[in-house]
Amino acid sequence: MAQLDIIGLAKRYGDFHAVRDVTLNIRDGEFLVLLGPSGCGKTTTLRMVAGFIEPTAGHVRLGGADVTLLPPWKRNAGMVFQNYALFPHLTVAENVAFGLEMRKVAKAEIAQRVEETLALVRLTGLGDRLPRQLSGGQQQRVALARALAIHPDVLLLDEPLSNLDAKLRQEVRVEIRELQRKMGLTTVMVTHDQEEALTMADRLVVMSEGAVRQVGSQRDLYEQPADRFVAGFVGRSTFLEGTLEAPGRFRTGGGLALACTGGAPGRAVLALRPEQMVVRPGPAPGLDNDLPGTVEFVSYLGALIDIHVRLSPADRVVVQTANREGGYAPDVGQKVHVGWPASAGRVFGE
Repeated sequence: MAQLDIIGLAKRYGDFHAVRDVTLNIRDGEFLVLLGPSGCGKTTTLRMVAGFIEPTAGHVRLGGADVTLLPPWKRNAGMVFQNYALFPHLTVAENVAFGLEMRKVAKAEIAQRVEETLALVRLTGLGDRLPRQLSGGQQQRVALARALAIHPDVLLLDEPLSNLDAKLRQEVRVEIRELQRKMGLTTVMVTHDQEEALTMADRLVVMSEGAVRQVGSQRDLYEQPADRFVAGFVGRSTFLEGTLEAPGRFRTGGGLALACTGGAPGRAVLALRPEQMVVRPGPAPGLDNDLPGTVEFVSYLGALIDIHVRLSPADRVVVQTANREGGYAPDVGQKVHVGWPASAGRVFGE
């Protein structure tokens, strides 16, 4: 266990900048998640930390020591790959022992560590099986056990749950988080799954086009996004294009006059979270914004219902409401009113 410092890390392939000047300080025992769309540079960053890709510029420090030029096996970093990268011809126990053998650990200690680590990930008794004889969730645990067996200073997870079905992903991510907390292990995980990131992270790093857009807690990024990209990527937002005519007065491209907070006059976009709006059959007194509209689409999500409401020919919003007995759930084509307080909208300049 150790602090991980990433300082000015960059990777360039010719004229293409895969990673641009990334600087992060991951505290000892912290669970940090790199979140972003495909191609944003998060996996390249992780692989430079692991030593599988040589950076064009910058440094990686682990426990205060500069490991930038060290090969992967000398960094004491445990890596779990997206496809698990298990050796198909080796048993579960042999897969877990592989990193220890490469480090020339004594055979007796290898056997003990393998047994302890398999117990830790709840695979006791499966050491003699081959990977093909395991379920997807069990294979994921073998990959995790192999990374943990070396007693790493830092654990690196590259989309470790992407090959699991939705229900199993929910179960395994909780298991990984509980295990990480129990061990106090400094961990960096890459994912493009917002729910996964929000569930597991101590802090989130949102990346786009090779650069860091914002770093913070789940609440920081959700409630105080730094820009339109973060507002759209962390959680869901409806974006209304228009102009901030004066502080507190936003006019959409469809001509709607809306009350808001923040922003500088000029071309802008107003971001609204679906759960911060309400939909009612009639006017919504007490709210700064109250607009009539027509329901165009209703999406049933089980515990939640998404209601798409057309407010003008150019403006449509999505309102999310809880699916509960006695709750209001309009039908497609129904006339409704949508309301929200001025503080619910965030204005971003263009």
